[in-house]
Amino acid sequence: MELSDANLQTLTEYLKKTLDPDPAIRRPAEKFLESVEGSQNYPLLLLTLLEKSQENVIKVCASVTFKNYIKRNWRIVEDEPNKICESDRIAIKANIVPLMLSSPEQIQKQLSDAISIIGREDFPQKWPDLLTEMVNRFQSGDFHVINGVLRTAHSLFKRYRHEFKSNELWTEIKLVLDAFALPLTNLFKATIELCSTHANDASALKVLFSSLILIAKLFYSLNFQDLPEFFEDNMETWMTNFHSLLTLDNKLLQTDDEEEAGLLELLKSQICDNAALYAQKYDEEFQPYLPRFVTAIWNLLVTTGQEVKYDLLVSNAIQFLASVCERPHYKHLFEDQNTLTSICEKVIVPNMEFRAADEEAFEDNSEEYIRRDLEGSDIDTRRRAACDLVRGLCKFFEGPVTGIFSGYVNSMLQEYAKNPSVNWKHKDAAIYLVTSLASKAQTQKHGITQANELVNLTEFFVNHIQPDLKSASVNEFPVLKADGIKYIMIFRNQVPKEQLLISIPLLINHLQAESIVVHTYAAHALERLFTMRGTNNTTLITAAEMAPFVEVLLTNLFKALTLPGSSENEYIMKAIMRSFSLLQESIIPYIPSVITQLTQKLLAVSKNPSKPHFNHYMFESICLSIRITCKANPDAVGSFEEALFMVFTEILQNDVQEFIPYVFQVMSLLLEMHKNEIPSSYMALFPHLLQPVLWERTGNIPPLVRLLQAYLERGANTIASAAADKIPGLLGVFQKLIASKANDHQGFYLLNSIIEHMPPESVDQYRKQIFILLFQRLQNSKTTKFIKSFLVFINLYCIKYGALALQEIFDSIQPKMFGMVLEKIIIPEIQKVSGQVEKKICAVGITKILTECPPMMDTEYTKLWTPLLQALIGLFELPEDDTIPDEEHFIDIEDTPGYQTAFSQLAFAGKKEHDPVGQMVNNPRIHLAQSLHKLSTACPGRVPSMLSTSLNAEALQYLQGYLQAASVTLL
Repeated sequence: MELSDANLQTLTEYLKKTLDPDPAIRRPAEKFLESVEGSQNYPLLLLTLLEKSQENVIKVCASVTFKNYIKRNWRIVEDEPNKICESDRIAIKANIVPLMLSSPEQIQKQLSDAISIIGREDFPQKWPDLLTEMVNRFQSGDFHVINGVLRTAHSLFKRYRHEFKSNELWTEIKLVLDAFALPLTNLFKATIELCSTHANDASALKVLFSSLILIAKLFYSLNFQDLPEFFEDNMETWMTNFHSLLTLDNKLLQTDDEEEAGLLELLKSQICDNAALYAQKYDEEFQPYLPRFVTAIWNLLVTTGQEVKYDLLVSNAIQFLASVCERPHYKHLFEDQNTLTSICEKVIVPNMEFRAADEEAFEDNSEEYIRRDLEGSDIDTRRRAACDLVRGLCKFFEGPVTGIFSGYVNSMLQEYAKNPSVNWKHKDAAIYLVTSLASKAQTQKHGITQANELVNLTEFFVNHIQPDLKSASVNEFPVLKADGIKYIMIFRNQVPKEQLLISIPLLINHLQAESIVVHTYAAHALERLFTMRGTNNTTLITAAEMAPFVEVLLTNLFKALTLPGSSENEYIMKAIMRSFSLLQESIIPYIPSVITQLTQKLLAVSKNPSKPHFNHYMFESICLSIRITCKANPDAVGSFEEALFMVFTEILQNDVQEFIPYVFQVMSLLLEMHKNEIPSSYMALFPHLLQPVLWERTGNIPPLVRLLQAYLERGANTIASAAADKIPGLLGVFQKLIASKANDHQGFYLLNSIIEHMPPESVDQYRKQIFILLFQRLQNSKTTKFIKSFLVFINLYCIKYGALALQEIFDSIQPKMFGMVLEKIIIPEIQKVSGQVEKKICAVGITKILTECPPMMDTEYTKLWTPLLQALIGLFELPEDDTIPDEEHFIDIEDTPGYQTAFSQLAFAGKKEHDPVGQMVNNPRIHLAQSLHKLSTACPGRVPSMLSTSLNAEALQYLQGYLQAASVTLL
């Protein structure tokens, strides 16, 4: 695409259409942009638009499109084409920083993100002048520009907070500190001075405080991995100023908004974080400053109101106290009983209260409420922070803290009892206190694993939790119902099984509650109970114990999906999946209705897939329905195909990318259920599966390979007779996969199925070419993973076509090639093969080479006979060699750049491991002994003499053991 006005005009029109609410206009425009994004100059056209367009909406749209384009395409993936040409890359890096700094804030944010995505890949090696360019802008004195630099630096350096330690990381951080730490410190001091100069100018203060927040965030990122020498030397400057900012209160910065945190709150929150980081990691160096921070933060907590805008500040301040009270040498600060009482009374209890804002979230923003409460993403809520402080205090002061709180719990419950409909929040706080104190160690998988005895958990359950769940209406006091259900979930390991069994019908009943939180919690609690393990590794709750509830459970679960706000509720769908898995054949009578509801749901969500977890569990549930039914009645597979194929066809035709990998997995499962020939409906689809466009998407590769394997296992003869013209296409797929380091193993899966199942004559003409391709890849890039797969393949080939055929095909490519493969690959590398079936294939294949290949006995290959036998005995007896050369360490990691539908394996579509050797050989060691015996019968005297001259003593001893076990001798 040229940088022309005409192209700018075209792009403007298409960008406008991507904002259209009508999918008929929006989708084609998105497809058009997708089709041109590979063209040279495309990113530069976008940058020109966001700089020069007269319409603000186009500028913003171009900036977002540009950022997403960079996110998808900037990373260069090995073995894949470079999606942005080099000249565009150079032009982008030359122009983006000045463009970002001169843009309005909305666009600045997008470009700043784009810079950090590019920086993640190119900084510092391929973009050495980025830092200098940024630091130089600090001199400009223009805070719009300075904030742009700080914002970009923040998005570039924040990854230091969660990167693993490595030499490259240290080198990069050192480079950044050398260039950035001093200018940042000077900017910090200058900005603080400007704050006092402009103390009465509200608009100036807003800009300056935005800078201070970013500076404080950068301080956190640069100090996270280790305490840099520079910051240790300048600790006085930073900590004194941080401390005075914590105690600052400027009326001009106070906001009227009760929801949204203002600049002052955001800055103080970040400073609390910075102080907590130093208190936890660098406590020795930080000790002189600690007491004044504790005092300042304590005062902050006691004087800050209950409004939502202070939530982040309060929770970070409490987290600071929590991190301090756990450290042994700060223990003395908290020892006094009055201090503890004061913390409990003034900080913990008030911040555990269920506020009007929480009630609002519970009712109107239930998804966010559930995410925070159930999934522990409530890191920045007051309640979570108060909980952490309770746990921190219990480390050294469990007795006194428990004493203080049991008084609170009793008085709260008494308040509730006086007037439940008015005082229900007291009971909510009591339950929350019990939960936070009792749960010392908690895991997502098992709930609480260690508990504190604040109350007797079972008695509390029977007296205070069950009555709420047994009440006639599932809709009154929804918050207390949710608390009760959560209590069951959290203490499922402490409450005796008979109480859990009493709870199950109550939970099933609450699936009908109108409150989204209540019916979601009920589904989640059931799902967690169904995964609990009992004795001998079975489930704690058995299918037999669930028998009376099967119908009502399934009815209520599916009905819950029709309740307002829950049509794509992932917790309900996960509970459906888990119920199927637990109940097994007891669900068969309900399958016709269930599969209808699941396919209708699938059709509805395929129009616009937006909930990945929900979709995943839905496909898992479909797989379970198929498995359970077809296990009892294999012929039922046809009725599933009837129900599903119409929807599947629609998904494939509309190219619903998120669902295609799932569809292939379900189809594989269905096809593997067929015992005889492939039905014609599958054969009609076969040619489409070989289209290159499907193989471009990484997420499609594993399920597509599995589906093609299913075609080969079930219908190799049909393919050979009715679709022989498609065999080159099949081999073309193998050729594409084998060329990629990330997917070569998938190529071998496909090749092994072709060799194992296709009639030999149908692949005769291609065999030599297959070997040549493999050798070319071996020469160009030999990786451990490739060699392991290659060894399994040649041994499978040997089992299928015979050892002589293997030797002949090698030597037809190049004379003496067979000997080279034995000497350079099989003998030295066979120890690397892993996996039961893989080892068995290799053992049987090598046994054939040793005993059924005449050239091994009477040509120059004979010298390799004993080393090969020694290598085979090594494969049986030595530990697996799992060393990997250093430079290869990261190859297998599937890292899909940007947002691509990655492959999600369906657990319940799992494929049984297939053993191509099967019953032919049960014990490969005995098979070796019998084969050697047979060989020695054919040429008496040869085998013992070859063994005695060059097989080492230990290997010989093992071999004697095999011969004895097989009751044979060598002649």
